[in-house]
Amino acid sequence: MENKTHNLADIDIAQAADIKHINEVAAKLALSEDDLEHYGKYKAKLPLSLLDKDKVERSNLILVTAMTPTPAGEGKTTTSIGLSEGLNKIGKKTTVVLREPSLGPVFGIKGGAAGGGYAQVIPMEDINLHFTGDFSAVEKANNLLSALIDNNIQSKTHNLNIDPRTIAWKRVMDMNDRSLRQITIGLGGTTNGIPREDGFNITPASEVMAILCMAENFSDLKERLGNIFVGYTFDKKPIYARDLKAENAMAILLKDAIKPNLVQTLEGNPAVIHGGPFANIAQGTNTVIATKMGMSLSEYVVTEAGFGADLGAEKFFDIKCASAGLKPKAVVLVATIRALRHHGGAKKEEYNTPSTDRVKEGYANLGKHIENLQKFGFNPVVAINAFPSDTEEEIDLIKKKCAGQGVHAVVARGWAQGGEGMTELAEAVVSTIESYQNDFHPLYDWNAPIREKIEIIAKEIYGADQVEFSKKAKLQMMRIEKLGFSHLPICMAKTQKSLSDNEFRYGRPQNFVVNVREFEYATGAGFIIPILGQMMRMPGLPAVPASEGMSINDEGVISGLS
Repeated sequence: MENKTHNLADIDIAQAADIKHINEVAAKLALSEDDLEHYGKYKAKLPLSLLDKDKVERSNLILVTAMTPTPAGEGKTTTSIGLSEGLNKIGKKTTVVLREPSLGPVFGIKGGAAGGGYAQVIPMEDINLHFTGDFSAVEKANNLLSALIDNNIQSKTHNLNIDPRTIAWKRVMDMNDRSLRQITIGLGGTTNGIPREDGFNITPASEVMAILCMAENFSDLKERLGNIFVGYTFDKKPIYARDLKAENAMAILLKDAIKPNLVQTLEGNPAVIHGGPFANIAQGTNTVIATKMGMSLSEYVVTEAGFGADLGAEKFFDIKCASAGLKPKAVVLVATIRALRHHGGAKKEEYNTPSTDRVKEGYANLGKHIENLQKFGFNPVVAINAFPSDTEEEIDLIKKKCAGQGVHAVVARGWAQGGEGMTELAEAVVSTIESYQNDFHPLYDWNAPIREKIEIIAKEIYGADQVEFSKKAKLQMMRIEKLGFSHLPICMAKTQKSLSDNEFRYGRPQNFVVNVREFEYATGAGFIIPILGQMMRMPGLPAVPASEGMSINDEGVISGLS
């Protein structure tokens, strides 16, 4: 999720919100009190029995994505929430469906991830902290499998002959802690287990999180959990979670986490928040169940996919939509003039300095994302997320350039004005849905060879000239094929800071080669992960963590969490 600016204003607005009882919010979806599983006054779980296939088919799904972001993010979450407010303002029954924040980034660099300004979801403190316990359940299910693996290695009666050197499964916790990236476990004698190398990932990086977000129902969840690849035996035979009879116990821990969470926006409209995989190493979208739940209950559903369109949107279309049979009706591409200046050569301290020359140069990045979305069959609506430093000259330049690509650009003022500042964007999106002949199609066929699928993404989406595979990657690709997983879609793991695999190449990189260093395979979630460069699965805290600016008073009121 992206960073938020103007933290003090965010806090004041959220605290001053006229929060409604969750029953009032549910009533807007034609749900009664008995339809909900309450978590206090302002949160509730939605039972899976509310899913309606026919209504899903009729609903209008809108994806919000973005140009290549600056480190601060370009406001996808804020725009998504604001757009849902705007659609409700113009009389369209709309629900926004988002991911849950991770505690690691909340207490690390980013702070909270519940939107910003007058485009927020509330109760903000609950959403950013333990919420309804979904992340805790994912963590426990993941670590149960870890415990079962080590217990099996130790066992003398039920031993599967697992080679500890091949174990690919790691433990997780939802906190940034670099000291846990690589550890040794099982020390202290034979009663403490077999010594081996291990490590921790952050909870959103767990395959269990990815599985939760891909599963369509409880049976699908259990099957996917059972398909998790663990490692090899000493005889080179693959071991899966089902061999440890782990899937049912893991699913039991996820029995409530599989149900989407209902909260509200600042304007009292429904918001469904569920799941939270990262977009640079996983699929970066909320759960399939949450998306379909929103579509079962609303005419329009606004959802988002992490980071730029080269990551979140591509994976949303090629993995999530292809797997779940979803057919989006429109795409909103978020841009900021700050990001255009960045891609046009501005340094961080110059992001707020007006420059039509830099915006003109940086437009190449936005233009490439527009081209990419057109390859999936969409003419996106560009939302220019407004900042105080924007000038009319810069805005007019973007609108003219977008028009040259056949795309409508609208200034989005959700942060400052809430739904009132998003009605123009809402009307543009509705017009797109009603007038545009939707021709959505994934970029590649899942059954194509692994190398071909990777090359299509690298060349068509990133703009690379070619793809090179390391010796290790070539051997792993052969192993994936031998295991029978070559038919799975591709979930590229690369930097979010550039269209290329080099985070320092801004704008629209040209004449470059994408390098696949190695592979991972999420056989439970159902995708292959080519690793481009170094991917961080357990972040560290910054020198001055966001946690240092937080406090709680005697009445339990939290400040600094935004």
